[in-house]
Amino acid sequence: MTLVAAAVCPHPPLLVPQVAGVDPIEVRDHARAAVARLCALAPDHIVVVGDDASDASYDGSAVGTLAGFGVGLSFPLGTSGVGPAVLPLSLTIGAWLLREAGWTGRCSARGVPATTRPAAAAALGADLVAAAAADGFRLALLIMGDGSARRTVKAPGSLDPRAAAYDAAVSAALATLDVAALLALDPALAADLLVPGRASWQVLAGAVRRATPGDPARSWTSLLRYDDAPFGVGYLVAGWERVDGDHAVEKHAEENRAEENRAAGSHADGREGRATARSGR
Repeated sequence: MTLVAAAVCPHPPLLVPQVAGVDPIEVRDHARAAVARLCALAPDHIVVVGDDASDASYDGSAVGTLAGFGVGLSFPLGTSGVGPAVLPLSLTIGAWLLREAGWTGRCSARGVPATTRPAAAAALGADLVAAAAADGFRLALLIMGDGSARRTVKAPGSLDPRAAAYDAAVSAALATLDVAALLALDPALAADLLVPGRASWQVLAGAVRRATPGDPARSWTSLLRYDDAPFGVGYLVAGWERVDGDHAVEKHAEENRAEENRAAGSHADGREGRATARSGR
């Protein structure tokens, strides 16, 4: 078994409390939980994949910074970093999430340009799995990517009526382990809708297809933790885990449903609490 798990998270700088300030950022807890679960599976190597200006590889010493967002914070991919900040925002937030989870194992990253074609993204994912297999490593992927930034009239890219359906299709693919649907995402439409996550999601699809050439639903389980667009930008959080055999898939799916129900209850309690506070009761 080479590829053992993946977590899918968005990368808004608001995930970091020092950037968000006192504003409640609900997606933060879901992203933290997804990455904590990824780390708890104890892979030998975590590769963070995210949007970048060019095709680039980074080792654990690479550093990212949030200085451009008004806070003097820097995060290395590994336990220590050297040199100037070189990581793009997507990988910087990925490094922060790993630090929050207490990850101290091997880590590296791949930057994927928004112009990457689906076949090239899938090939990159397959290459990551092949390299792990050659080294005998248990690989996990942390896939960083936002959905459309055109979900509402106040969104960064203003409203596009196609945006909600696009994000819903991605959400459904992540929830059902639909690798073919992820690989079918259109780069031109993603560019129109300002979707930085498209290529990274297709890296995940290529990796899973290489690791399990058959039906992924027979070898993997999925937990969709979050799907919303609180600032007019689609944020998705999901976890994929590899399991063995139909019985294991069914058992793991039941565990995921139980966790999802607990998360939904907590979410509802939070909404009720905020409503009560606003009403003064």
